[in-house]
Amino acid sequence: MNISVVVPLFNEEESLPELYAWIERVMNAHQLSFEVIFVNDGSTDHSWQVIEKLKAQSPYVKGIKFRRNYGKSPALFCGFEEAQGEVVITMDADLQDSPEEIPELYQMITEEGYDLVSGWKQKRYDPLSKTLPTKLFNATARKVSGIKNLHDFNCGLKAYRLEVVKNIEVYGEMHRYIPYLAKNAGFKKIGEKIVQHQARKYGTTKFGLSRFFNGYLDLLSLWFLSRFGIKPMHFFGLLGSLMFILGLISVIVVGANKMYAVYSGHTYRLVTESPYFYLSLTAMIIGTQLFLAGFLGELISRNAPERNNYQIEKKI
Repeated sequence: MNISVVVPLFNEEESLPELYAWIERVMNAHQLSFEVIFVNDGSTDHSWQVIEKLKAQSPYVKGIKFRRNYGKSPALFCGFEEAQGEVVITMDADLQDSPEEIPELYQMITEEGYDLVSGWKQKRYDPLSKTLPTKLFNATARKVSGIKNLHDFNCGLKAYRLEVVKNIEVYGEMHRYIPYLAKNAGFKKIGEKIVQHQARKYGTTKFGLSRFFNGYLDLLSLWFLSRFGIKPMHFFGLLGSLMFILGLISVIVVGANKMYAVYSGHTYRLVTESPYFYLSLTAMIIGTQLFLAGFLGELISRNAPERNNYQIEKKI
């Protein structure tokens, strides 16, 4: 099979027939064998009934139905597990990604040797309140990940060599950083293609401003895991040692000053007599504990056996 198209969706019943017809038309025109895997992420509308109808009409349709809404990353994870095509294409179900881009993306993987090709919607039809945070987010992601040639990490339209999706683990909300995950897994040839962005035709967007805040937290977690995921003592041990040494030096200095004041007969006021000292110390301790607890929780979550155990109601 040439291509597997993975389409995660949530409440997109109006766009699914048009999207599948468009994909099928493009594939037939370029004589590409394909499958389309729709992952219904707990939709509350009639999306699953539409998928079942499409399956009855075409042997190239597969469907996965979650019992509840888990998010885009779990939907992609389960879609990747089912994919069998030589090249895997991901795209959103809202018709803002054009299937006309698929043949060229396929060619970049099979003929030009890329492991992953990410779409770049250079001209967007989103409001300014969405485009400005997106640019800031992508600039930060480029800096942290070291993948300098990508302008749009979060574009849903991407192409992967099958080997890539079988060797990365997309969980939580890490779908924004799949190129970074691929790079950490050893797939270095990552490219970009300018793709067309279309205005939403049906429904409303499923993402709010919270995704930008969550995105930065996920990026920080991914950076930490890529640096210290299998060697956490290099981080916690160094930080703990520095704090212990600084504390020991402080105790020695305070003790020496106190002894000097006692023997010289000078009046000496300890810093501990000020309430601001205790407030500052408490804030530092709480901040350090929260910081370490967050990363420790991430490490525990990464090794939890049930992390990618999603309740799938049906498969077709």
